[in-house]
Amino acid sequence: MCCWLAILLLAACTPPAVKFNNTDLTGLDYAADFQLKDHTGKDRTLADFRGKLVVMFFGYTQCPDVCPTTMAEMSAVMQKLGTQSDQVQVLFVTLDPARDTQALLSSYVPAFDTRFLGLYGDAAAIDKLAKGLKVFYQKVPGKTADSYTLDHTAGSYVFDKQGRIRLFLRHAQGPEPIVQDLQKLLNEK
Repeated sequence: MCCWLAILLLAACTPPAVKFNNTDLTGLDYAADFQLKDHTGKDRTLADFRGKLVVMFFGYTQCPDVCPTTMAEMSAVMQKLGTQSDQVQVLFVTLDPARDTQALLSSYVPAFDTRFLGLYGDAAAIDKLAKGLKVFYQKVPGKTADSYTLDHTAGSYVFDKQGRIRLFLRHAQGPEPIVQDLQKLLNEK
């Protein structure tokens, strides 16, 4: 009887686990560090963004649907966050370094929000980061050599202020569930 009472008392002292709208990846050992350049030409690593939540999306600028939809959704998220948006960094990592040049990324990514950063690098660096986060992508041939598309993971990853992976955001869910999840992470002690 005493053991059960002790267990119940301990359980009552444990704060309830945070429930997220999106997939909780807390505690997973995904390899997410990187060394890429942003669309201004500055070298970047995940550590550069410590103290902020990081939302990382993998895509390409010639994507006909998923990428612009995700970027527009994240723009709406930032607007709904208001002043809290200053504590969030959105990163668009190109999966198409052959076509997504620094110049193209610097016009595409900030068109959604001037605070967003486009990241690029050589194919090996991008592939290493994508594989470390279990991101699927595959070239789909087009009618010409330059008209290919990419099938790719459509969700985004969220890292907390310490750079730990926390969430996988589903594509096209609307901004409100994302805002709620980011606010929960922003309010963590």
